[in-house]
Order: sequence, then structure tokens, then C-alpha cells
Amino acid sequence: MKKKLLSAFMCVAMSAALLAGCGGKDQSADAGTDNGGNEGGSDVITIGFSQVGAESDWRTANSESMKSTFSKDNGYDLIFDDAQQKQENQITAIRNFIQQEVDYIVLAPVTETGWDTVLQEAKDADIPVIIVDRMVDVSDDDLFTAWVGSDFELEGKKACAWLNAYAEAKGMKEVNIVDIQGTIGASAQIGRTKGLEDAAKEYGWNLLASQSGEFTQAKGQEVMESMLKQYDNINVVYCENDNEAFGAIDAIEAAGKTVGPDGDILVMSFDSTNAGLTDTLSGKIILDTECNPLHGPRVEEIIKKLEAGETPDKLAYVDEEIFAHGADVASVTVDGKDYAVTEVTEDVISQRAY
Repeated sequence: MKKKLLSAFMCVAMSAALLAGCGGKDQSADAGTDNGGNEGGSDVITIGFSQVGAESDWRTANSESMKSTFSKDNGYDLIFDDAQQKQENQITAIRNFIQQEVDYIVLAPVTETGWDTVLQEAKDADIPVIIVDRMVDVSDDDLFTAWVGSDFELEGKKACAWLNAYAEAKGMKEVNIVDIQGTIGASAQIGRTKGLEDAAKEYGWNLLASQSGEFTQAKGQEVMESMLKQYDNINVVYCENDNEAFGAIDAIEAAGKTVGPDGDILVMSFDSTNAGLTDTLSGKIILDTECNPLHGPRVEEIIKKLEAGETPDKLAYVDEEIFAHGADVASVTVDGKDYAVTEVTEDVISQRAY
């Protein structure tokens, strides 16, 4: 009788163990689904991404690059937050990410300043912060792990070196230029504005006015309309992104003026989106200096290094091109380095990923 009871007890125990094992496996799969849809929750990397907003074609491409890279199929759980161009929304988002105990925080900051407190909170929570696109100006660089983006001042220098060479090639007697700036305090605005201001002093250009177009088409058009009413001698517009350029072109044409190499006003831009290069091909935009938005793979490379226990570069600048209408200027030299200028063709546009 004892042997029978013992045998029965062992069978029950073994069955329970097997059931527990099966139950444990199912719970792990469920946990994986909760954390990102992949089996094995511990393998899923959770990322909180605070994006500036959706103010431009460039920003849309940047968001899509992040979403496609940090997908569930690739082993990530991406928590995406659109800040609608408000820093306070980004600060709230970062604090929410900290509460959710994400593995990494990725921040595309609205402006450079005002981040010390919340990034200190992330550091205290031992969550690495990766900055993309625009830079942050903090009291301690250890508040973020790495940054990847563009050298915005260099972009401005390239554009202005091209304009100087173009003006000489075309025999322009004077450059009366206005600057439709980006969001004030953003790294792109700071760098591109500085590039223009320094060039205006160096080359003797007349920098008539500077005003923020907030990187949007609507605001760019509004600012251009105002500038056209104030100044009747504008012959160059320096727009700090493509969407502002689209708005500026609309305003110029609505005022009865023409754009392009044979027109009244030359429109310069930054970003080199597909739509921007299309306008460059037609001559509506005379020069479009590239700002590459495809940062998803670059951020993933940083994360993979951190996961492997390696130390990524603190700052990683993206190599970028210069695109022009026509072949009047083949290359420019900035700070002793030569940069080729690409003439926009249909083939160039067809090869663009954004």
C-alpha cells in the first residue's frame, strides 16, 4: 500500500513539474508579447523615443527611420512620443520613460538648453540617453551617452561658400540676402545661422533680415511675405530647411516675382529631401545642402555597442552632400577641405531614400 501511495505521489509531482514547466514557457511568451511582441521578454530591448514633432518632410523621414529600425520584428519595443515641438512635452515623456523602466531613452531635442534636470533623473535611474539630430547644451556631458547628427555650422559654411563662388561666376554685383531661420535655439538654426552671419561679414553681403520660420512651410511663407513688403531689393533667400523654402517660393510667386537662376530671387535650402531636390532640379531651389535624417540604423549601432559592453563614440557626425541646380560650381572649399557639388538630375532624385 505504501509503495502504491509513493508511486502515485511521484507521478503527481512529476506531472506538476511538467505543467509548471509548460506554464513557465507560456508565461515567458506572454511577457515577451507584453514587452514588444517577441518570444522571450528578456531579449526585447525597450526604447523610449521623444521626437520633436512632425513639422517637416525631414522630420517625417527621421521618424520613419526610427520606427522601421526599432520594430518588434527586429527585437525592440519602441515607445514613440510626438512632442508637437514643445520642450515641456519632451520632459514629461522622458519622465514617463523613466517610470516605465525602458532600457534606453532616445531624444531629438526641440532646443539645446533646459535638459539638465530631467537628464540627471535618467542618469540616476541608470538609463542611457542617446541624443539624435539636434544637440543638448548641458552642464555635464555625462548626462547623455552619445549623440549622432549633422554638423550644422559646416552645412551653413558649405552653402555660403557655394553662394560666394556662384555669385562670382555669375557676376552678381551684390548679394542682398534674407534668412528664414529654423526654430530659435535648435542646433540646426544655431549652426546654419552662424554659417550665414560669418559669411556675410567675410564676403560683404547685405544681410537684410533674419526671422524664424519655425521649420514649417506655413510659417516660412508668412515670414517671406513680410520680408517682401519690407525690402524690395532681396535677391537671395537663405531658408534653413526645405519646408520653409516651399513656403518662401509660394510667397515670392504670389507677389509676382520669379525664382531661379534667371529669376528675381535665388532660393537656398537645407535638407535635400526628395521634394526639395525636385525643386532644385527645376531651379526653384538653386542649392540644397543635405541634412541626412536616416538616424535609426546609426542609433541601433550605438545600442548594439552598449549591449556588448563597448563604449561608443561620444559624438558621431554624418557625412552629407551638396546638391545644386546646374554645374556652375563644381566644388567648394571649407576650412581647407574640398567638398564636391552634385548637379541634381532625375537619376539623383530617384536614388533618394527620403
